[in-house]
Amino acid sequence: MLALMAASAAVTFCVTYRELADSQAVSPAAVKAEELTALIDRYFIDEYDETILSDGAAAGMIAATGDQWSYYISAADYRAYMEQMNNAYVGIGVTIEEDAEAGGFRIMSVVEGGPADKGGVQVDDVLIEVEGQNALELGQDATVELVRGREGTEIQLLFLRDGQRRSVTLTRESVATVVVSYRMEAGDIAVITILNFDSHSAQDTIAAVERAVSEGARGIVFDVRNNPGGMKDELVKILDRILPEGDLFRSVDYEGKEEVDTSDAECLDLPMAVLVNEESYSAAEFFAAALQEYGAAEVVGMPTSGKGNYQSTFRLSDGSAAALSIGRYFTPQGRSLTDVGVTPDVEVDLSDEDFARLYYDQLPPGEDAQLQAALALLQESP
Repeated sequence: MLALMAASAAVTFCVTYRELADSQAVSPAAVKAEELTALIDRYFIDEYDETILSDGAAAGMIAATGDQWSYYISAADYRAYMEQMNNAYVGIGVTIEEDAEAGGFRIMSVVEGGPADKGGVQVDDVLIEVEGQNALELGQDATVELVRGREGTEIQLLFLRDGQRRSVTLTRESVATVVVSYRMEAGDIAVITILNFDSHSAQDTIAAVERAVSEGARGIVFDVRNNPGGMKDELVKILDRILPEGDLFRSVDYEGKEEVDTSDAECLDLPMAVLVNEESYSAAEFFAAALQEYGAAEVVGMPTSGKGNYQSTFRLSDGSAAALSIGRYFTPQGRSLTDVGVTPDVEVDLSDEDFARLYYDQLPPGEDAQLQAALALLQESP
């Protein structure tokens, strides 16, 4: 999964070379690119793929700006990028993990109500063939690509369950990614895990908060560990529900224009904690920073990554795109998190083994030292 998120609204522009050339003098970089292309076309002795060449040139140009947060998206990767931004994809609604010993890809989860669920696919089934092709020989990326496709089309799959082969024909559908999960720990402490801040994350998070309140939760732990960020608008909606009246988020764009998002007086009056780690990125960091600066929650875990620019996505004429940093953002108190991140109030590290288990959602709550530290804080709250 690509960590391509930024705490900014998803804005897509379409630009062409002609439009740029008409609006300004052609840059030395553009001249050089044309000269190199002409030289390769004329003199290069071996075969080459023009798409790969142009993708490499574009990616190299953006990397050469020195900005660690700007990036290039090839036309081939753009669909996956938009699926991630939308928290939805067209497929069958499963996650898979390679199991070479079993001869395929083991089903790790099945989306309730999705095509696989309706077709009787179960967790621990092993996918061994897709459209008559051996799944292991295809590899995971190619298998995923083949299973996905146009909505309403059918896909033929072969599964192994308890040594028995089972052929299933499923109809691809749009499947929403589960972004927010909710559970109770320690009796009456709600744990709300937010996987990203993209489409429908605000709606789902606020619904989880309301559920916690209705069920009489004595406190809430928000878990944004390994959260790659997302859209500013989604972040602000969540903060507006949680925090009292005041500034929530500040941004300054490439023209020097400042924008300040604010909250109304309605807020969440419960003890709270936020779990963060080294992979809490962008909007996830600003979520933790805002709650910390308002004194609304204690932050537990490890210092975050320290992202301070926001990006907009510019669609290019060949279907590829460039996500460029076009501004800087700041916490409610006006602090930049660039190369600094959020410093936890209570620093708790995980072993390398536990970090990996957390990443793959295989760390039991009772063995999660960071979660247990946060629960202890809230249990001590009056």
